[in-house]
Amino acid sequence: MSNIKLFESKQIRTTWNEVDAKWYFVVTDVIQVLTDSANPSDYLKKMRKRDDQLSKGWGQIVSPLLIDTPGGKQKLNCANAQGLLRIIQSVPSLKAEPFKLWLAKVGSDRLDEIENPELATQRTRELYKLKGYPDDWIEKRMRSIAIREELTEEWRSREVNHAKEYAILTSEIAKATFGIAPAEHKKLKGLQRQNLRDHMDDLELIFSMLGEASTTAIVKAKDPKGFTENKEVAKQGGSVAGKAREDLEKKTGKKVVSAKNFLPEAKNKKKIDK
Repeated sequence: MSNIKLFESKQIRTTWNEVDAKWYFVVTDVIQVLTDSANPSDYLKKMRKRDDQLSKGWGQIVSPLLIDTPGGKQKLNCANAQGLLRIIQSVPSLKAEPFKLWLAKVGSDRLDEIENPELATQRTRELYKLKGYPDDWIEKRMRSIAIREELTEEWRSREVNHAKEYAILTSEIAKATFGIAPAEHKKLKGLQRQNLRDHMDDLELIFSMLGEASTTAIVKAKDPKGFTENKEVAKQGGSVAGKAREDLEKKTGKKVVSAKNFLPEAKNKKKIDK
């Protein structure tokens, strides 16, 4: 959403929601930008009256979250990217047209990818190239995504169904692999909301893949059921990679876990200055 330039011209208040780990935007701020309405709250009420489906699903689209205001923190209706795009579809304003055209393009692209999954892989590669990642790193990252998908599919078929459970199992593998929790790993690299794997170097990616591939192999062999049993297997799979990492560190005298990242130079300089 940060790539939509219209949002950059005027302040849109945002907040990070820890519950689903997503950015949320204040809905009235977006409406004000798109319509120039002097009373965006009133505009929203009228818009919901015109769109029955939007009104019916309003409780699922928006969430009241605490936002800093001149009068202190207040709960304001916020929406994540998906919810916000649904709201924008109902805005009868010329300023909303670029969003609607973009939505149509994204929808068309996704339908094409359903017909031909290779297109999704190509798109991911192109995105990494645009961000300046080297080709050899991209190939490793793409392989790590495939290994991750295979593991989550095995978990899904063994009664692991909740996002929180996936996060805990992933953390167990990572801790056993690298000797530190993902949160510590991100802090070492100077990351905040960024994806940790997108900032791993070659060795970190390789050991991350080994931990998850080992877990997948043990899951297939032992057929654990439910979260508790899979948590134990996650530790076992991560320990395979952890032992290999420790062995390499003894032989090279160097730590595998690195502070290196792929952040833009400006952000890295700011980190150093601090």
